[in-house]
Amino acid sequence: MFRRYRAAAVVPLVLALSACADKAPLDTLEPKGPHARSIDQLVNPVFMIAGVVFLAVQLGVLFLVWRFRTRKDDDGSLPAQTHGNFKLEIGWTILPAMLLAGVGGASVLTLLDLEDTPADAQEITVVGQQWWWEYRYDVDGDGEDDIVTANDLVIPAGKPVNLTVTSRDVIHSFWIPGLNGKRDAVPGREHPLQMEADEPGVYRGQCTEFCGLSHGYMRMRVVALSPADYEAWEANQLEGAKVPTDALAKEGMDTFRTSCSGCHLVSGEGGNEDLFTGTAQVSGAAPNLTHFASRGIFAGGVFDLWVDQDGNDEVDVDELGQQLNVADLSAWLRDPPSRKPMYPEGSRGMPNLKLTDEQIKALVAYLETLE
Repeated sequence: MFRRYRAAAVVPLVLALSACADKAPLDTLEPKGPHARSIDQLVNPVFMIAGVVFLAVQLGVLFLVWRFRTRKDDDGSLPAQTHGNFKLEIGWTILPAMLLAGVGGASVLTLLDLEDTPADAQEITVVGQQWWWEYRYDVDGDGEDDIVTANDLVIPAGKPVNLTVTSRDVIHSFWIPGLNGKRDAVPGREHPLQMEADEPGVYRGQCTEFCGLSHGYMRMRVVALSPADYEAWEANQLEGAKVPTDALAKEGMDTFRTSCSGCHLVSGEGGNEDLFTGTAQVSGAAPNLTHFASRGIFAGGVFDLWVDQDGNDEVDVDELGQQLNVADLSAWLRDPPSRKPMYPEGSRGMPNLKLTDEQIKALVAYLETLE
């Protein structure tokens, strides 16, 4: 008997411990912006109410089980029945209704608050693709995309941002728990999502809608910069790639133009924009690499592009440009499907281009110049 009780106590303890994690980047209980804080301020009292109701119900059940248990001297008669007790029936009908009405009202007010979009919000389009995220910035408001980047969503800290979330292929779900809730990315539809970061920093996210073989490897980051740093980032992104001066990087540029131009676009004199004049290229189904080296992650956020210098498991803004993660980048170029699950080659995902070690070394040197 004692062993059974001990096993019954161990099971919920194991389940509770399995939900714990150290340095978990996807923590909904630590809001880092006003929208996430609104959700947190709703969730906390709702959880408390649910906890009180759960405890009351469980205690009531246990009391009834103990109070009306079968005894040795039981004559088989039924205990006093409560059916038809007007006061009790009204009480346990009205009380839950009042609780639900309160929770429902607070939920509606929170939803209205989350949908409020300030007039000066930064406008960014988020496009989900198998299996990475693309971000498009219309800087001058003319309806044309002036900046196209991937994986790292860069925003100004302390300023509201209005995202328009959509998808190019299947349904995805965009989620940065520290800044707001989830929003589905659906082909042919545009869903608004507001967010704002209290302070400069890096905020992790994850696709939360099963979208194919590499769904679990479809990650993203929001990089919030100070207003001055954001302006500098924006000015840099508006410039095109320059022709590299290093001989090895020039060789890599030639390899990129001949081997990678079917999918990837690099704007500027040091890129391959001049090749995108026909219909053979399918850029848009692969990340724009014009400023590839200005990002902290690649391959849908699976790998760090730069070495984590301070050991905090995150490539911070001040670590960009210090030490390139040559090992993972080279391994990715050598055989992408072995590093990230892909559909059959030619259908979806980056194929194995059968690059030689010399070509890979040159490509790495070139990609490092795309700051």
